[in-house]
Amino acid sequence: MNNIFAIPAFNDNYIWCLHDGKHALVVDPGDAAPVKKVLEEKHLTLSNILITHHHFDHTGGIQALTEAYPEVVVYGPNNPSIAGIHHQLGENDKLSLEKPRVQFQIMETPGHTLDHIVFYNEELLFCGDTLFSAGCGRMFEGTPDVFHHSLQKLASLPEQTKVYCTHEYTLANLAFATHVDPNNKTLSEYQRWAQEKRKNQQITLPSTISEQNNINPFLRCNDTTIKQNIEKIMNLSTQTEVEVFAALRSCKDNF
Repeated sequence: MNNIFAIPAFNDNYIWCLHDGKHALVVDPGDAAPVKKVLEEKHLTLSNILITHHHFDHTGGIQALTEAYPEVVVYGPNNPSIAGIHHQLGENDKLSLEKPRVQFQIMETPGHTLDHIVFYNEELLFCGDTLFSAGCGRMFEGTPDVFHHSLQKLASLPEQTKVYCTHEYTLANLAFATHVDPNNKTLSEYQRWAQEKRKNQQITLPSTISEQNNINPFLRCNDTTIKQNIEKIMNLSTQTEVEVFAALRSCKDNF
């Protein structure tokens, strides 16, 4: 039976650790120090590292961790600029690990970056910076049509799938979500829940695909209310879901 917990890093990053009580994998270790500390405290051996994209706050700990754990294997996207990846993965690839025993499928989700991939199975999704609770990543390298398509792929995963993203951005995302979707009672209830969690210094993750499909405006670009509200806020007219997404992303960038 595998367990998952978050290792806090930097100001608001989460490095996810999945383990079987003996062997562990970590996702997007931007900083090696907190990973090594927790692994030592829990008497875990690092066997695998999963990388979703090239940003340094997700890759910065690779070298130190592979030096500290020489047997570790690093999996990541097809991007030669990321030093230390042993196996490059792409759309529809399958990854079967033994220590800890877990299987993943790979999905390419360009938008935040062009190299972004996610790891998922029937139970969970490690989505890096593509999807956040009530939000999505900034569009550094992609285009609105590409990013919207990536998010719709994630939105179509089974509703019970647990969403493990890599930043504690939930309250800020919810503030924007309620700005463009103020009459969504499910969203308001989720915001109250998240505020209570953060008040008690508790993590707001994981979420689920079902929750995100109900509260995340970036997954709901076909919603008439959101479309009308963003048009009013941005003083523009939209014809397609991609145009609604582009307006939402632009508005959030300056919110």
